[in-house]
Amino acid sequence: QVQLVESGGGLVQAGGSLRLSCAASGRLLRINVMNWYRQAPGKQRELVAFITSGGSINYADSVKGRFTISRDNAKNTVYLQMNSLKPEDTAVYYCNVGGSVGLVPYNGWGQGTQVTVSS
Repeated sequence: QVQLVESGGGLVQAGGSLRLSCAASGRLLRINVMNWYRQAPGKQRELVAFITSGGSINYADSVKGRFTISRDNAKNTVYLQMNSLKPEDTAVYYCNVGGSVGLVPYNGWGQGTQVTVSS
């Protein structure tokens, strides 16, 4: 069974920083891509950033230059460093992992962590 454990959310003032972490664990788990999504109240869930096992990275336009995604492949952990936070970054942030468990494709979600940016 795969577990995804997120941490690092909280309340911060505009202009501040937070670092989110998501650790994946599970027997025979092989990860291809690790994503960060967010969902603000009344809005659809949106992709914030992703990083592949090969190191390819992409960001939503709204966070480019402020957020940095990284991963530790040995620990199956993905990070999201969020700087220069804005009130509009307020949302529940979810990590999402795509890969396989043995020969079976896998796609799973973390429990979500609240990020609140005050003005």
